Amino acid sequence: MSDSDYPLTSTVESLYCDHHDWLQSWLRRRLGNAADAADLAHDAFIRLIVTPRRFDSRPEARSYLRTMANGLCVDLWRRRQIEEAWLEALAAQPEAFAPSSEHQCIVLQALQEIDTLLRSLSAKAARAFVLAVGCEMTDKEVAAELGVSARMVRKYVAQAMLRCMEMEELREEPPLRHVGD
Repeated sequence: MSDSDYPLTSTVESLYCDHHDWLQSWLRRRLGNAADAADLAHDAFIRLIVTPRRFDSRPEARSYLRTMANGLCVDLWRRRQIEEAWLEALAAQPEAFAPSSEHQCIVLQALQEIDTLLRSLSAKAARAFVLAVGCEMTDKEVAAELGVSARMVRKYVAQAMLRCMEMEELREEPPLRHVGD
């Protein structure tokens, strides 16, 4: 299909037919793993179903899909780093104190959500939040650590708490329903 023939009202179905194999191949080269590539290609098209877009040309569609897929790769690598660190922490614990598999999954999911939260904040706000909440430092102690005022620390922590509430609201949104449901 030439760019001049590219449908301006490209549906997810036509985008999938035109680009899925290419995207999955691109991801396979990037990740070195066919299963991960298939999963992320699937995730990319799910995102297009949730948030449809129109493209004027084949290169524009591929550029968008490549950018989205690259972000999905970065997310996958971050999740794996967190999981690896969690597994290392578990391995360092005596087996008698090992949490159940269910508890391990819950903790891993919480760690990933915290990572997402911290990455959505400025570096100082994220550090202030970790020091104040995670390390239970006072505003004055955090302020001295960051070189800011105690009032600024309270603003940073409030910003992080607000972001936590926003993320919680997003998590509580009802799942998408199929048309036939």
